[in-house]
Amino acid sequence: MRVLVIASEPASPELLRSVARDLPDDAEVLVVAPASTDSPLRFWVSDADDAIAHADRTQTETVERFEEAGIDASGEVGDSEPLVAIADALTTFPADRVVVLGHERDARDYREDDLAGQVRERFGLPVDVGTVER
Repeated sequence: MRVLVIASEPASPELLRSVARDLPDDAEVLVVAPASTDSPLRFWVSDADDAIAHADRTQTETVERFEEAGIDASGEVGDSEPLVAIADALTTFPADRVVVLGHERDARDYREDDLAGQVRERFGLPVDVGTVER
């Protein structure tokens, strides 16, 4: 089974396993961290350096945690728009399911609103959703 994990913050293997309860031991996981800016001004002036650095730390730390727990994982930084990041990843990693690990509702970016529903509609894949802390 191939699982695409979209992570907005570093995530633990325990969170992944609690969200994707039937995750097989031999699952192949790709962690994609969208390089989302937290400020509309930064987005409009194309100041994405901080967002890219945060996304790189997020995917690196998440992959390391997953690997330490015995999960076969790799990672990459994705587009600032999570739906575009998912579409890009699916071109080279044909996932069987998507796991969205987003922020809590009060810390959520507008791009995270109904991301699971958009993924189901656009790609026809099963989606599991969990919450990571900032």
